[in-house]
Amino acid sequence: MAQSARLQLHIPMPAARPGDPPDFSHIAVPPAGFNERPDSLADPGTLGDLAHGLIRVLDEGGDAVGAWAPEIAPAQLIAGLRAMLLTRIFDERLYRAQRQGKTSFYMKSLGEEAIPVAQALLLGPTDMCFPTYRDLGWLMARNYPLLDLVNQIFSNGRDPLQGRQLPILYSARAHGFYSLSGNLANRFGHAVGWAMASAYRGDGNIAVAHIGEGSTAEGGFHEALTFASVYNAPVILCIANNQWAISSFSGMAGAERTTFAAKAIGYGLPGLRVDGNDFLAVWAATQWAAERARANGGPTLIEFFTYRAAGHSTSDDPARYRPAEEAAHWPLGDPVDRLRRHLVRLGQWDDVRDAALVAELEQAVREAVRQGEASGTLGQGKPSLEQMFEGVFKEPDWRVLEQRRELGI
Repeated sequence: MAQSARLQLHIPMPAARPGDPPDFSHIAVPPAGFNERPDSLADPGTLGDLAHGLIRVLDEGGDAVGAWAPEIAPAQLIAGLRAMLLTRIFDERLYRAQRQGKTSFYMKSLGEEAIPVAQALLLGPTDMCFPTYRDLGWLMARNYPLLDLVNQIFSNGRDPLQGRQLPILYSARAHGFYSLSGNLANRFGHAVGWAMASAYRGDGNIAVAHIGEGSTAEGGFHEALTFASVYNAPVILCIANNQWAISSFSGMAGAERTTFAAKAIGYGLPGLRVDGNDFLAVWAATQWAAERARANGGPTLIEFFTYRAAGHSTSDDPARYRPAEEAAHWPLGDPVDRLRRHLVRLGQWDDVRDAALVAELEQAVREAVRQGEASGTLGQGKPSLEQMFEGVFKEPDWRVLEQRRELGI
């Protein structure tokens, strides 16, 4: 037998590293309005182009163009801008609080605010979001109290979760926000199960789940897609392809081979690849998928193509693995700027109103942080020891009683 060529292992590498000029030349950005919008109950086998293209609505001038352009009332667009700005202002203030030693950990949503905000405004109050730690915008859009958020982050005595979660792993059932988990791949499994239960009961609620592109490399992702496909679960499964996991780029999860939306094809599901920095495109794609789910058309997998502009967390230094100026060169722009430009084009926004809104939101965040600090920051004003035993067992067993006795409770 003739000797074959020596085998070589391929190690994916990003286009640029620290010290290199940012390079996004490998990204093809089609013009806004390029894609046709099929019927929401179309056969998944006919939708391959949507998994490999990029659904975009806002053009460079800020106009909404093409078949995917949704009809959104100006008041809703302004609400979206408000929630995105509030998320960004809150993130910046609490990031500084972590650097001041007032909390142990924080994660920003910078560059990804359009995704949760658009979905929170569009979906129903009894639908359920299974979020990641970059979906704070959902809570902002649904007017979750800022002080409760601050208290959760400081884990003080007024923390609604009684200090039982990491600082940014929020939980707000009344706002359609399922308890957050740091293990992202389980978001899909939980959401699919919740959606299956909703369909089994015959109610009208759907689920939406979020993971990062790195989580698609985990087994839980594929298990969830199998269940969603087999049982036709009314769920929208969203992948935020923000180009980077903690410090490894999207190629480590297979981005060099195909799109993440294309992974839907193997499960017989529709896959949409969407400009995640385009508020209107996020709205339109989510609306299409929700219509499909509510009409018993089953699940949809959506890849939101976006960019993590900040570090992964306060424990991460992105300057160690990517060019320092890379975020400024991202070809799809900034989601806040793009929605602001659209509102200006509609005659619904201007610099005066923008400055007034920013000032209002900054004051609201400052006041919430001030009140939260008065109740306690990291290690101060902690929840009472009694609370650690509450809400665990319906009837405490002998071990719980013994532990309470040892603590003098």
